[in-house]
Amino acid sequence: MSKLQLTASFGDYSHTRSLKNGTSVSPRINFENINVTPVTSIFRRMVREYEFDLSEMALSTYLCARSHGKNFSGIPIFLTRSFYHGGISYSVNSGIESVSDLNGKRIGVRGYTVTPGVWTRGMLQTVYGIDLTSVTWVLSGDEHVEEYEPPSNVVSSDNNNLIEMLRSREIDAAIGVGPTDDPNIRPLFTNPHELDRRWFEDTGIYPISHMVVIRDEQLDRNPWIAQELFNVFLEAKKECVERLKIGEHINPEDEWLINLSTIVGPDPIPYGLDSSFGTLNTFIDFNVEQGVIPESVNVEDIFIPVH
Repeated sequence: MSKLQLTASFGDYSHTRSLKNGTSVSPRINFENINVTPVTSIFRRMVREYEFDLSEMALSTYLCARSHGKNFSGIPIFLTRSFYHGGISYSVNSGIESVSDLNGKRIGVRGYTVTPGVWTRGMLQTVYGIDLTSVTWVLSGDEHVEEYEPPSNVVSSDNNNLIEMLRSREIDAAIGVGPTDDPNIRPLFTNPHELDRRWFEDTGIYPISHMVVIRDEQLDRNPWIAQELFNVFLEAKKECVERLKIGEHINPEDEWLINLSTIVGPDPIPYGLDSSFGTLNTFIDFNVEQGVIPESVNVEDIFIPVH
């Protein structure tokens, strides 16, 4: 029997590379891999054009897309995870001296519905008591889901560069700027790894960033496909994790996974729902409270059952 041909687009990670280079194969599926950079462009092209049969997608983009009736479904293959204390930067000219000073400020983020933004806002609200409605959220880009309408305290900028927006004082702080050698732009938290560890120990929440979606028409024609995809992605990931355990690094990017392992344990990229219900329910709550989706959803209703 011939294999099912699927167009696929997902990131080139240590735990997916064998799927992209053909080292890991499925007995039932052939991937036609379509390389897209940056990875975030995959989400937009899938949401707006259904360009692939399966793709990587940010978790909040998926929730927002589903609330607008997009025709794809989630598989609990959680390709990337991250903690977010290290993702907040501020201008030294903003008057910000501590996290509580974020109240009432203008904070930049690429899009209101982006997953790092949702996780960071939720953390700031639940851990540090920030009133999210007091903040003006300034966007340097647009949303992947075109139909989405943000809350009234969200505004768009003509500038698409968060660092430039910080330098010009258009914003006081930003989420997702990344490293910079500008002495006037500093990280809000000087000990993010320690704070990330404390948050994980206190809550058990291990933030999910990206997942995998499959077009519903493929799922309808091939009901077995989600389990087969889960199996082949899981095998590729297991090989990567085993190499990390014995200290066999694949590339410098593995430091990201190794750093996460120091907080969460030997498997820094767990797949499946069993270990992630608390994280997913928390994230769904954040999306509702922040106005990304209109109402709560059940985890079991938005992910295809696999094991």
